[in-house]
Amino acid sequence: MWKWLVGLTVFTLTTGAFNVVKAEDVAVIETKYGRMVIEFFAKDAPKTVENFKKLSKDGFYNGTAFHRIVAGFMIQGGDPLTKDESNKDRWGTGDPGYKIKAEFNDNKHVRGVLSMARSQSPDSAGCQFFICLDPAPSLDGKYTAFGKVIKGEDTLVKIGTIATTMGSSGEKSAPTERIEVKISIVDKAEAMK
Repeated sequence: MWKWLVGLTVFTLTTGAFNVVKAEDVAVIETKYGRMVIEFFAKDAPKTVENFKKLSKDGFYNGTAFHRIVAGFMIQGGDPLTKDESNKDRWGTGDPGYKIKAEFNDNKHVRGVLSMARSQSPDSAGCQFFICLDPAPSLDGKYTAFGKVIKGEDTLVKIGTIATTMGSSGEKSAPTERIEVKISIVDKAEAMK
């Protein structure tokens, strides 16, 4: 009986050691207006989440800016060309040098949802992203939703109300001030403190 109890104890301790749950990573987007914590939809868009995390960890997004704000719709960022003011007429066209395949899913484009920006081609996303200010059902199933703001919605709202002017595309969506970002990938528990 004693050997059986010792064996059971060792088995329990050993298997328990291997069942440690890995901490969940989130993105923290820092701006002069505050920060937003983004939880990922990793099961629904694994390659997109992997791409965003890699670019973030590599510092790709640091120094970029939200270059497009459409009130009541979304804020857009992630373009590497926004690091240089002399490229302003080309903002919105930058990429990381590759494209990723779309991962359309059932997540709805509601306030706070993070999604990949793209051109007319479904598989043309690379690094640019947008965060919805309000529900945008016309985007559902047509753009890759891959995360959601879980903390800092007030920051999203502040950025979404910044005044805009006519941009080079002819759309009144160019912010009248620079909203630079720094993005890091951190443990969710740490980010929620």
